[in-house]
Amino acid sequence: MALNIPKSGFQRFMKDGAQLFKGTDEAVLRNIDACVELASQLKSAYGPNGMNKMVINHIEKLFVTNDAATILKELDIQHPAAKIIILASQMQEKQIGDNTNTVVILATALLEHGAELINMGLTPQEVAAGYEHAAEKALEILPSLVVQEATDLRDLSMFLRSAITSKQYDNEEIIADLVAKACVRTVPKNSFNFNVDNIRICKLLGSGVNSSMVMNGMVFKRGAEGEVKSSENARIAVFTCPFDLTQTETKGTVLIENAQELMGFAKGEESEVESQVKALADNGVQVVVAAGKFGDLYLHFLNKYKIMGVRLTSKFDLRRLCRTVGAQAQARICAPAVNLLGKCDAVYVKEIGDESVVVFENKGEKGNVATILIRGSSQSRIDDVERAVDDAINTYKALTKDGKVLPGAGAVEIELARQIENYGEKCPGLEQYAIKKFAYALETLPKCIAENSGMDATDILTKLNAAHETGQRNAGIDIWKHDIMDAAENNILDLYAGKKLAIKLATDAAATILKVDQIIIAKQAAGGPTPRGPKPQDEDDEGMV
Repeated sequence: MALNIPKSGFQRFMKDGAQLFKGTDEAVLRNIDACVELASQLKSAYGPNGMNKMVINHIEKLFVTNDAATILKELDIQHPAAKIIILASQMQEKQIGDNTNTVVILATALLEHGAELINMGLTPQEVAAGYEHAAEKALEILPSLVVQEATDLRDLSMFLRSAITSKQYDNEEIIADLVAKACVRTVPKNSFNFNVDNIRICKLLGSGVNSSMVMNGMVFKRGAEGEVKSSENARIAVFTCPFDLTQTETKGTVLIENAQELMGFAKGEESEVESQVKALADNGVQVVVAAGKFGDLYLHFLNKYKIMGVRLTSKFDLRRLCRTVGAQAQARICAPAVNLLGKCDAVYVKEIGDESVVVFENKGEKGNVATILIRGSSQSRIDDVERAVDDAINTYKALTKDGKVLPGAGAVEIELARQIENYGEKCPGLEQYAIKKFAYALETLPKCIAENSGMDATDILTKLNAAHETGQRNAGIDIWKHDIMDAAENNILDLYAGKKLAIKLATDAAATILKVDQIIIAKQAAGGPTPRGPKPQDEDDEGMV
């Protein structure tokens, strides 16, 4: 008979196979080690000279990028403490679009320094309280470091460069100009209502990034359906159904006894189709856009009445096109009233590289939707440029809400670290140790920039600290000359809103992890983990981040 030893403590309430970790060594320090290991993979991707990571995700799709948000999303990390930092990074990506790696590196630097304080004898609660106090002080100091405010929304390319440089070094000028042009064309009178969905991206393989361009309107990677390939000052009818005859489910057999019966068999069908297409032509329709296939009979009469046909398979593209041209989509084939038709200055098929695209172009300076055509020599290159463009568009949106900017190149972090360290000296109690460690954690960011640019980090940080002590508050790292420079004079600028949110999110994530004293893992359900559900396909879908 087997000896049955009863479980003790909390584990007796749990099923066999459940795990419980508690205490400083098992829970707190173990979580910190996991987060530090995560950050060590991303530190080399930080800054303009950051290295790319080659990531192959669960469906074997290849990503070559140094964008922290993409790397973390595709790695599918399971560790619960690391997931807290990833969630903070995703929140930064969603709200600002930039500084995602800043959140991860700063949060893990705080945890690493927190582990040193815990080993010295401080409790995790004291460390977390000190960090929160230091973060409050940092957010108080931050407004005094603002160097400029973006007031002219038509000339913002210089403010977008910093977000682009970290992902597309050497192409920041080109991409910043493209994004600025696209955003200026679509920004409404009340800039607070700027919608990032009004900037579309069309990726075309071939040539280089220099050949990228902005079109005022929408561009789709497909050709026209009929013989008509262009139309000027077009009236557009949009249908959410196929442009074809509806087929009945039942099958029938027809007996045809002579040639006349054969000739008259399809006449009724033809006359019905022709009357529908003629009604569209009489209403002034020059372009028909449908969500399904175009039937041969309909195409014949579209060509006869010189109407252009365009097929779009995505309901989201149809929705955006309606917004672009001002049309109202019809659920069935009919002749819409004139006020339900869309208008466009030019609709035409254009060949770019070896791809045919359909362009709906408005020739005025302003429009509802603009499209950035991205060119590149490889698919991974184009994808990486697209990520840089996305970040720049989100940065523009953040600037429409808060136009304040800070000096970049590590200048803000060094100045904050200096002032917070001085503040920590004056604080009584054990909190002062955590406040000083917060200052040291901030220095990790400029240190990463220096190391990734091939500099001696200790030497550069010494020079930076010396410059800031003499009142040069905008002194940052010059990655070209391997020295220090005035970041504001060189137009190396960071978003105030982005930096503020990054400090807040990183501190909250670090404090949350430090306050965990137990890890309780229930037994996995039989049959392994639940399979992934389908991912959302568009921003309008639920669950899209």
